[in-house]
Amino acid sequence: MSKKLKIVSIASEVAPFSKTGGLADVARSLPKALKRLGHDVIVITPMYGKIIDKKKNDLKLIFSDVKVYLNSTETVQVNFWKGYLMEGLPIYFIENKKYFSQRKSIYGSTHENARFLIFDVSALKLISLLKYEADIVHCHDWQTGLIPFYLKTDFRYSKTLSKAKTIFTIHNLVFQFGRNWWEVPQDKKDFGRKRLPHISDPDVEYLNFVKRAILSADIINTVSEQYREEIMTKNFGQDLHRILKNREGRLFGIVNGIDYKAYNPQNDPALISNFTHKKVHRKKLNKEYLQKKFGLPINRDIPLICATSRVAYQKGTELIIKIFEHLSSINAQFIIMGDGDKGYLSKLKKIKQNYPKKLALLSFSDNHKDETLLYAGSDFFLLPSHHEPCGLNQMIAMRYGAVPIVRKVGGLHDTVKNYNAEKNTGTGFVFEKFNEIFLYEAIMRALELRKNSKAFRDMVVRIMQESNSWEIPAKKYLALFKKAMRG
Repeated sequence: MSKKLKIVSIASEVAPFSKTGGLADVARSLPKALKRLGHDVIVITPMYGKIIDKKKNDLKLIFSDVKVYLNSTETVQVNFWKGYLMEGLPIYFIENKKYFSQRKSIYGSTHENARFLIFDVSALKLISLLKYEADIVHCHDWQTGLIPFYLKTDFRYSKTLSKAKTIFTIHNLVFQFGRNWWEVPQDKKDFGRKRLPHISDPDVEYLNFVKRAILSADIINTVSEQYREEIMTKNFGQDLHRILKNREGRLFGIVNGIDYKAYNPQNDPALISNFTHKKVHRKKLNKEYLQKKFGLPINRDIPLICATSRVAYQKGTELIIKIFEHLSSINAQFIIMGDGDKGYLSKLKKIKQNYPKKLALLSFSDNHKDETLLYAGSDFFLLPSHHEPCGLNQMIAMRYGAVPIVRKVGGLHDTVKNYNAEKNTGTGFVFEKFNEIFLYEAIMRALELRKNSKAFRDMVVRIMQESNSWEIPAKKYLALFKKAMRG
């Protein structure tokens, strides 16, 4: 049997305790998959006091009023709490009243860099207090980006973590620190090598966490193989393509998985009618319920297309709005669930007023419990992203038999294969250019398939049998961890 690894997973959000997006799902599911493979895993995340219910989640205070040195003169005081993600898999929460516990939201502070600098140093302090001699410290996204830098440059952590190797996972390169990287003046840019400023220094807000992680981590990875290739180019590299290209030999891509227990149409309590790939006809009852609940004409035969994502340029909302200008020519109903850009939302509301029998709009925050029901009742799932590091929704949609219509980019490229009518193969409808004409043509191809009941049923059965669980990605991460340990 291979060596049992000791792994620390650190993330700014972990479902079900805190969540704004797919990062929280990964930060929950990957440690669980690694634990099931026989490894020793702990998880560390902030304590968002207004969001996380300590009593409900049975959290226990294990270290209180701990003084954490940010540098030789500055300190903060934190508490450490402990709970469990699953049996034998502890999750630790870092509590600081000023920076985390009194906030009503996970992000959005004017001092994001200061908050997560404190989180990163406190996470290392916790590992030291636990005497947890980790083999791997796995850091997720920009909020944890200073940890690899600290472990390379600060002797304080050399005792407990002397053998630890760092893995830094880029979930979305657009987000590099607490403000938009493209708005930073040239003379304020962080080149990633200098000593860190004091927390009281205004320049702390210009620290580029991701750049420092890329330069310091033993291994860097992205959440799909295609995204790995893309971020080494000027178009997708968000001004970091050169240093990523320089570290190409230590940069890898692993497609995320989804939690098959959490997303299972056979026993999902949110569904009106549960089903499997052997009984896909039961999807229609979910469809009728959706149509009734959200004010669309009840009709089993009309194609229903859903979109569940942030309403944002990145997610292709602009293209969706443009094709809706031709909604009268599209024989389908649409349900859009999402929050985000107010300008886009305003345009969508106007379109809905013109086509009340064709379009339903749902706020994700008000209707998130209906997300899997939406997949279960829809014929197609729409995600025409401008860029998409991985994307989980298309995989969840396939699990529930909603055929994806996506752009050939990032993780969508890796997880959805274009339909071939002659061979009756493929797992969705894929278009290449970020253009509404190409999206419109992809939708038309999908609706054409829908007219052929046997071919469409074959597609639904096929996508429901796709293997997108965490088992394979977890094994790939283990291989990456072992590569880091070999040097």
